[in-house]
Amino acid sequence: MLIGLIIIGGEAIMSYKSLPLKKEVKKTVHLVLHAVAVILGSVGIAAAFKNHNESNIPNLYSLHSWLGISIISLYGIQWIYGFTVFFSRGRSTAIRSKSLPWHVLFGILLYILAVGNAALGFLEKLTFLQSSGIARRGPEALLVNFTAVITILYGVFVILSVLSRAPVEDDDSYSAK
Repeated sequence: MLIGLIIIGGEAIMSYKSLPLKKEVKKTVHLVLHAVAVILGSVGIAAAFKNHNESNIPNLYSLHSWLGISIISLYGIQWIYGFTVFFSRGRSTAIRSKSLPWHVLFGILLYILAVGNAALGFLEKLTFLQSSGIARRGPEALLVNFTAVITILYGVFVILSVLSRAPVEDDDSYSAK
């Protein structure tokens, strides 16, 4: 889930704004990376359910799990909406232009929620480790905390890259020759 929603999802967000390619190519890269993120996030949730079932741990008992199901569901809806409105043919320019700010806002909000939920997941994992006897300042705890901090910093830099100004597009440059 971390690789899918946070890393690849972040790359998908940044790719649309930062790649020096034609608009249609950027849209395709953005769409495909988000599809991979949704698939990996869904596989991660299925793996969590499988692990809980095999370990006799109840499913959907924590805020992390509730938010996770909500976020992956909304992420999938956002992907379907983006595909339908922006990628498939037949939609008017007016619908696309009115939908774009909401698509961007909702996408950024979902990404921030995913990063926050990842932090909750790290906290949950650390709590499990400590309740099973792992030292509070042991190597496992440091690894979990370090990974959480790096994840949050990555999320911050993704959002900062989205909020920064995009490079000026030049239709003549970067075309396939």
